[in-house]
Amino acid sequence: MPYRKTQDLPEAVQDHLPKHAQEIYKEAYNSAFAEYKNAKDRRNDASREEVSHRVAWAAVKKQYHKNESSGDWEEND
Repeated sequence: MPYRKTQDLPEAVQDHLPKHAQEIYKEAYNSAFAEYKNAKDRRNDASREEVSHRVAWAAVKKQYHKNESSGDWEEND
């Protein structure tokens, strides 16, 4: 199901991503949720939600990276 606001995101996302990254996640998830409505558009029998989460993380990783030493997500240079 699409997310209306960042406060609706899973706790793992809210607890670890900066606000801007949460917005990216939410928008990417919602877009993918709409785009992959039909099962034939998804690979490997993945659920609509699973595909949407993958797309959302990929979108975040275009602008942010996880600092392995601190565990914090930081903007890419």
